[in-house]
Formats: sequence, structure tokens, C-alpha cells
Amino acid sequence: MRPDFWVVQTFNGLSYGALLFLLASGLSLIFGVMRIVNMAHGSYFMLGGYLGLTVILRTRSFAMSVIAATVTIALIGMAMERYFLQRLRGQDLGQVLMTIGFSLIFQDLALLVWGGDPYNLPVPAALSGSARLGGVVFPIYRIFIVGVAVAVGLGLWLLLDRTRAGAMIRAAVDDGEMAQGVGINVPRLSLAVFGLGAALAALGGVIGAGFLGVYPRHSPYGALRPRLMMASAAHA
Repeated sequence: MRPDFWVVQTFNGLSYGALLFLLASGLSLIFGVMRIVNMAHGSYFMLGGYLGLTVILRTRSFAMSVIAATVTIALIGMAMERYFLQRLRGQDLGQVLMTIGFSLIFQDLALLVWGGDPYNLPVPAALSGSARLGGVVFPIYRIFIVGVAVAVGLGLWLLLDRTRAGAMIRAAVDDGEMAQGVGINVPRLSLAVFGLGAALAALGGVIGAGFLGVYPRHSPYGALRPRLMMASAAHA
């Protein structure tokens, strides 16, 4: 096999890994940082893709679809955290059962509104096509996915390690009572972090819907992990 074959395959794996990172970054915030078990996180990813598809079909604006999906899913996540999960702080089993229930609701809602057919989100002309670098052809949209993942990773690192807000988040996780005692509003901070994690999942869903077609799959694990279907070869 020629060397460019391995270069292309490596880049394909990197771009798919970047998409998974966008999903996992929000989960890392919610579970890894705030210690909240959220089994509905994959549903945020799915709903983000569907909402982005709906908005872009109506407005023809990819940027508007990203904004609408991330804001909407962030608000849904914050409502879940505020009215349901705050009551279950420290109760891992209760959080698991509660969020599994929400995941089932979200999947059935997606089936009711969008049906079970696969859809592909149209991407802007500027992100379609391919670029030739050193004799190797790379899809521009996959380069875009990698760039977004790098930007998100850098932004999260700066937020958590280099800002006062990040220090407050770490303090609230390490010792919530002490953080509350020095004036940090721990419930409000947790709400904001949960919303950010949900927004990142929705961002991954919109971007993933342009790379992969999205649909809720009927399977024993479908409600816990909404699946993505490979899109047409236009972005392969």
C-alpha cells in the first residue's frame, strides 16, 4: 500500500476521534468535574443534531443551527439539573435512574417529531469539497471537525486551569461546603457547568450530523446511546 493511504486513514481516525472528543468533553465536565452521573448525555448529542437539522433547513444558516441547538440543549440540561438532579446530589443510583428515564423520553420524543428515518445535515459550501496537501486529498469538513475539537479542548483547558471561574469550579468539587463558606454559589456554579456540558454535546451533535446522518435506533441500548449512521460518501 502507498504511504498516502496510511496518511488518509490516520486522518480519518483523527477526525472521528475529534468528533467523539466533542461529545466526551461535555461528559467530562458533568461527570469528571461535577461528579454528576448523566446517562442522558448521548441524548443531548442526538437532539443537538436534530435541532441543528431543523434550523438549517428553515434558515439555510449553519451558524444559526449551531447557536440554536447549543442554546436550546443547554437550557434543557440546566432545567434537568435545577429541578431534578440537584435533589439527588451524591446519590449515584438515583442519578442513573433519573437520567435513564430522561434518555428514554428524549428518544421517544425524537421518534415522534422526526421519525425513525436517517437524515443528513447539509453543510455550507465553504466546508464542502476537499483540499490537497502534499499530494494527499483531505475533506475540508473533517479538517473543520479537527479544528473545532482543538479549539474546544484549548478553551476548556484555559477555563479550568487559567481563570478564576475554573478555580471556583475546582474548589466547589473538592469541598463544596468550604466553597460555599467563602462566598461561592455552588448550586449556581453547578448549574452553569452542567449547561456548558450539555451545550458541548449539542455542538458535537450538529457537527456530527454534517459528518454522519443521525437517527434514533431501536435496540436494547438505543435509549442510552443514540446511534449515528454513516452519511453519504460526499464527506468520506
